[in-house]
Amino acid sequence: MEEFSEHTEDSGELYEHFRFVVDKGQAPFRIDKYLFSRIGSASRNRLQNAAKAGNILVNDQPVKPNYKIRPLDVISIVLTYPPRDTEIYPENIPVTVVFGDQDILVINKAAGMVVHPGHGNFTGTLLNALTYYFQQTPEPDQPDTKPYLVHRIDKNTSGLLLIAKNELAQSRLARQFYDHTIERTYIALVWGDLKEPQGTITGNIARSTRDRTVMAIYDDEEVGRHAITHYRVLERFTYVTLVECTLETGRTHQIRAHFRYFGHPLFNDQKYGGDQVLKGTTFAKYNQFVLNCFALMPRQALHAKSLGFVHPSTRENMFFDSELPPDFQAVVERWRRYI
Repeated sequence: MEEFSEHTEDSGELYEHFRFVVDKGQAPFRIDKYLFSRIGSASRNRLQNAAKAGNILVNDQPVKPNYKIRPLDVISIVLTYPPRDTEIYPENIPVTVVFGDQDILVINKAAGMVVHPGHGNFTGTLLNALTYYFQQTPEPDQPDTKPYLVHRIDKNTSGLLLIAKNELAQSRLARQFYDHTIERTYIALVWGDLKEPQGTITGNIARSTRDRTVMAIYDDEEVGRHAITHYRVLERFTYVTLVECTLETGRTHQIRAHFRYFGHPLFNDQKYGGDQVLKGTTFAKYNQFVLNCFALMPRQALHAKSLGFVHPSTRENMFFDSELPPDFQAVVERWRRYI
C-alpha cells in the first residue's frame, strides 16, 4: 500500500498538522479508525474533539468521525498537542486574569514567567500557577477544569495569553491559530531608526545550526517555516524606535529573529544581540544611560499587547488590549526625556 503523509508542527503555537493521501486500493474504512492507526499520539478522544471542532478535512471539507474514506482522498487534520506526561503540581503564584468563562481564560503574563514546565523550569511556571488558580475557583459543572495551552509567549516577553479550559475549546482555538485568523499585536523597542514608517519582514524561520536555542532566518524556501511580520513605527528616539508588530504567522521567536535579520535587534535582547550599545554616541554618559535602561528592564523589550479571536463556543468576536508593563513604560519614558 502506498500512502503519503506529511507532519508539520509549530512550536510557537501548540498544534500538530497531519496530511494523508489515501492509497488507490483502500477499501471503505471509518476515518477515525484510519487516523487512530496512523497517528501514534492521537487518542480516540482527541480525534473526536478534532472532528467536533471541524479540524478533520477530506478534500478540504469537514467530515464526521464516521466518514468512510475512499481511494485518493486527501485528509488534513489539525490536532492539539497531547496532554503532558508529567503531572502539573499547583503552586500559589499570582496571575493577572483579564477575562474568564467556562471555556477560556485570558491572562496578562508577567515577564520572567515560563509558560509550561520544561528543561530547567519544572516549577514556577504559568501552568503551575493556573492549576492552583483553577483549584481555588472551580467551575460548578466542571470540577476538574485544567489549563489547556493553545499558544505561548517567551519567558521574558510580557502580555496577553489565551488559555482553553477544556479539550474541545482547545481544538477549536487551535484551528484558528492554524488558519492564521487570530489577531495579535505586539509592541517592541528596537535598535536603530527604521527608514520607513511601516513595512513587512518575511523569511523562513528554523533553528540555528550554530545555536539550537535561537532561531535563524533562511532564504531557502525548503528550510524552516514561512513567517511574516508587519510593523508600524509608533515613536522614534533617534537611536531606538518603538514599533507595533502584527503577526500573520506565529513562529517561535518570530519578532525577535525577524528584527535581528532586518538589522534592528530588540532592545536588550540577549539571545539576538540586542543587549549591547548598538546605536548612538561614544560618550560615557550615553553608554551609562543605556546600561541604566538595561538594568531597569532586564529583558527583551517585547510585549504582547492585543489579542482577537472567535469564542470557541459562542462564536462571538472577542478582543482584548493591554497597557505596557511598568518596566517597559519606564524605559520608553527615559528615552523620551533623553532625546
